[in-house]
Amino acid sequence: RYQEAEKGELGTSKKEPGSSLEQVLKETSREMVARSAATLITHPFHVITLRCMVQFIGRETKYSGTLSAFTTIYREEGILGFFAGLVPRLLGDILSLWLCNMLAYLINTYALENGVSMTEMKSYSQAVTGFFASMLTYPFVLVSNLMAVNNCG
Repeated sequence: RYQEAEKGELGTSKKEPGSSLEQVLKETSREMVARSAATLITHPFHVITLRCMVQFIGRETKYSGTLSAFTTIYREEGILGFFAGLVPRLLGDILSLWLCNMLAYLINTYALENGVSMTEMKSYSQAVTGFFASMLTYPFVLVSNLMAVNNCG
């Protein structure tokens, strides 16, 4: 009876939600697709923002606002100008996401023991691994930002 109570509809044993490696891989894949789509959509605004910041620091007056930056970039570089630095940004985001989620899974599964007192520690592991993953993938962010402002005047 005990074994029958633990069995699911398909005959496999039930596990805690989010605790299996298969579940983590599935959720991370979904999150990767969502983040990649968001990055693809927002990257032109990221390029405009970076170029306006660099212009301010360099005390230049190439762009007078967001609309001016949009038209100037399109006129000088075409549609691809809005996607300068997209590939390293996507690679960095994807690598950071996978590192963060897999490290958090490994820590929660093998390093921390199950117990009421460890519930709080498991929630912190995601934040700590996120910080560690962002440190390792910072070069991708740097290259992406440099590519976005390179040769923009």
